[in-house]
Amino acid sequence: MKGEFVEIIWNHYKTNKRSFPWRETQNPYFIFLSEVMLQQTQTSRVVEKYNEFIELFPTVTHLAAADFSQVLTHWSGLGYNRRAKFLWEAAKQIQTLHEGKIPHDVTKLDALPGIGYNTAAAILVYAFNTPIAFIETNIRRIYIHHFFSHRKLVSDAELLPLIAETMDRDNPREWFWALMDYGSNLAKTTTNPNRKSKHYSKQSTFTGSVRQVRGSILKLLIANKTLNKSKLKDLVEGDKAHFDAAVAQLLSEGFIRRKGQNITLQ
Repeated sequence: MKGEFVEIIWNHYKTNKRSFPWRETQNPYFIFLSEVMLQQTQTSRVVEKYNEFIELFPTVTHLAAADFSQVLTHWSGLGYNRRAKFLWEAAKQIQTLHEGKIPHDVTKLDALPGIGYNTAAAILVYAFNTPIAFIETNIRRIYIHHFFSHRKLVSDAELLPLIAETMDRDNPREWFWALMDYGSNLAKTTTNPNRKSKHYSKQSTFTGSVRQVRGSILKLLIANKTLNKSKLKDLVEGDKAHFDAAVAQLLSEGFIRRKGQNITLQ
């Protein structure tokens, strides 16, 4: 069955290979950038921002030296603004701890802000063609669909050995591209197999959430630089009952600063 599975993946890839700018490069920094952007965001939304970032911040050095407000401004539209801050902080650490070079080591990558094991492994696969197994949404979907279709509460610990065993160790980069393309198509043709994952959780509603208010605050500050707190609350979108909590979170996480009654981006 595993041999048949591998053949299915490669055959699909031969006729359905997708093209993305980050697949046209082996620049480790560009791939690092794309993997952070692709966390929880669809590829169609990432392409434009990816091209924008590599033009504005062509190296780790440029990104690390930028003001956070500049990074956040150009991140706007990708959502989950914590990732912009993690990206900026990770660039600073790469600059200071790794001489501006993306580490070729999963432990060192994993230790960077906002990266984690799976993103670290993906960077190694795509940037250096390193044969290392990892899991993300599309990959989890595929292996549950083909190997655990009659099970519930499937753990990632059960999937990883299969992912490692079926991986093309001579060409892991293209194998994982093939998996991603197959998984993306599978999402359109099947009821989401990831619901059978032990780690599955339904995303909370954005409208009316603290997250919506946080995003609105940052968007307003990007446009206005500094706003009086009461004026900011008047302008913010979403449930204003979350305003104080959102401001407190953003202050504690270092996104914004408060001087008297004025609030500005960090």
